[in-house]
Amino acid sequence: MSLTAPAIRLQNVTQCFRVIQERPDTVRELFSKLFRRQSSYHNFEAVKNVSFEVPAGQMLGIIGRNGSGKSTLLKIVAGVYRPTSGTVKVNGSLAPLIELGAGFHHELTGRENILLNGLLMGYSKREMLERQQRIIEFADIGDFIDAPVKQYSSGMYMRLAFAVATEVDPQILLVDEILAVGDAGFQEKCFERIRKFREAGKTILFVTHAMSDVQEHCERVLLLEQGSIVMDSSPEATIAMYKSLITPELAAAH
Repeated sequence: MSLTAPAIRLQNVTQCFRVIQERPDTVRELFSKLFRRQSSYHNFEAVKNVSFEVPAGQMLGIIGRNGSGKSTLLKIVAGVYRPTSGTVKVNGSLAPLIELGAGFHHELTGRENILLNGLLMGYSKREMLERQQRIIEFADIGDFIDAPVKQYSSGMYMRLAFAVATEVDPQILLVDEILAVGDAGFQEKCFERIRKFREAGKTILFVTHAMSDVQEHCERVLLLEQGSIVMDSSPEATIAMYKSLITPELAAAH
């Protein structure tokens, strides 16, 4: 048994959200509901009693249908959400790429946001200035680096976000679907950096609908369905189960 602590450990994690069922259309309806004390919401469990560990250095894929809880799970690991119940333990510095442009100030330039993001991650101004040129070269967005990021396309956002997150050299990288907005050339550049991260022993959680990327890059894959883990296995086995869920006809082919 290894004495090394896992990079990520979730134990019995549940995440509930309050869902508004209806909104009053008039002031009269609003007061009527208040006086009747009727509930106009219900609790929705986006993640249900999830437990798993990720050893340091592993690239773990997380797949599932839309609404299965994938992005919510990554936000729990990132600390964006505090779980309703259960425990989350992360060992190591973490860089989340979980929402396009998250952490960017729209009125600041790309160059200014590089510095801001680094400071938010705990790096000094001097350390970020040393990394700045490498980030700019990797993002490759030309003169837009000195334009406010509110003028950026989704592809420019992604380029800069990925460049910043990976240049600060985190021990754990969370990637949620945002690579899908990049062109093929930049996607390959990103995956080349991800390969180098893996060779350096970094831990990566990778959420995507691109099964070919899961097959090529991940060592292990979780399948989520309605907030629960229904499979935790090899890419081949888990992808086959996923396909059987989304297209029942494919089940017989496997």
